[in-house]
Formats: sequence, structure tokens, C-alpha cells
Amino acid sequence: MCRHIACLGEAEPLGEVLVTPAHGLLRQSWAPRHQRYGTVNADGFGVGWYAEGDPAPARYRRAGPVWADLSFADLARVVRSGALLAAVRDATVAGADGEAAAAPFAADRWLFSHNGALKGWPDSAAGLAASLPAVELLAMEARCDSALVWALVLHRLREGDEMGQALADTVTDLAATASGSRLNLLLTDGASIAATVWGDTLWYLEEPGRRTVVASEPYDDDPRWHRVPDRTLLVATRDDVLLTPLKEPTA
Repeated sequence: MCRHIACLGEAEPLGEVLVTPAHGLLRQSWAPRHQRYGTVNADGFGVGWYAEGDPAPARYRRAGPVWADLSFADLARVVRSGALLAAVRDATVAGADGEAAAAPFAADRWLFSHNGALKGWPDSAAGLAASLPAVELLAMEARCDSALVWALVLHRLREGDEMGQALADTVTDLAATASGSRLNLLLTDGASIAATVWGDTLWYLEEPGRRTVVASEPYDDDPRWHRVPDRTLLVATRDDVLLTPLKEPTA
């Protein structure tokens, strides 16, 4: 269910990360190599990026497959950034939310993506949804499971949690409420990346002095890619990657 990627590094065209690599996100939309659930990611896509001197990210999202969007090819060729988050979507269930359901979701300085699915959606998440203030539920961009996961994460961020803590606690709560869910979450503020591995694949690549990449799967065959173990929290900057095991929720 979906492929996503975040990158921090030198400013360069978005396409150098998303399109040019032999197995970049563009190709992963129809030919992923490590996707465990689903085979084609054609239910929407999006990319978010940061411009120098502006903490609020820009986004480009569409409801259809990325390979059918000729405007994206132009955008990826000329827009440059040193920080991005992008995703291609395979929807959990059919819906009418269009591009509003496509990651990255955004608020304030953050960009977010969810690779996975909430088991038993939507009934399984009713309790956690009820725990959010009504104004935050009404502000959700879409009615899909990923939008609710983002609302839960965003609530914690705005309460003051660090990015890694916000993801880890949200995953623990969701896993306890909707056992069997797949909860690979990806978050960036343009300066650092936080991600969880819970039921699907995640890899990272460190290219000292150039870029740090965190992705559902490698975009090339560089031997420096490292697979992140399941049930792990990853926090990365341009210079460092830290892995911390995630605890299973208690009964």
C-alpha cells in the first residue's frame, strides 16, 4: 500500500531523487521491487518540498497516477530543493476524496505520509478519532485512514512532542486499537526526518556531504542502502541516522 520517500541534502532538482534513479519513485508507481501489499500505486501521488528561507512547504498533488501527469515531469525537472517528501498511493479502500487523500499531508512546517492501512477501517479507529477535538476532525483533508493517522500525529506535534515521539506514540496507540495494522509513517520539517517501520519495508541511504534518504525501498542498487528492521523508529538529519526499537503495545 503506497511507496514514499523523504530526502535531506544539497539543493537539486526534485527529479534527481524521484525520477532519474533507475528505480525511483516514478518507476515504483507501477513496478515496485519490495512492496508487500498491492502491486500498482495509481490512486494518486504527491510531492512536498521546501524553498530556501521559507519554513512552510509547497505541495503538488494529483488524484491519478504519476506516470500520466506531464506537468509533474516539468516540475520535477526545474524545481530545486534541499528537502522533500513524496509518495505514490494505492488506496486502502475506494473513496471520492481525490487528491486530498494523496500524501504528503501538510500543516505548519511539517509534511507527512502513511504507507500501510488501518485494520478494520473505519470502525477500528472510532475511539481514537473521538479523542481528537472536533475542530481537528473537521480540519481533516480527507476521509481516509491516512488522513486520520495524520490528524493524530499532528495533534501530538502541536502539543509539543518531538517528531519521533509523536510518531512512536501514535503507532503504539493505533496498534493497540487496531491490531494488525500496517503503520509505516514518514514525517519531515525540512531539517530532519522521522519514520516508523511497522508492517512494511523501509530503507535509508547516507551519502556524506550530499544527501540522506529514507524510503520505502531503494531507488537504485547502491550497496550503501540499509534496511531498517520492523518495529523501529528512525530519526535522521543530513549528518546522522538513529534507530530505536519500538515496543509492542501492552494488552
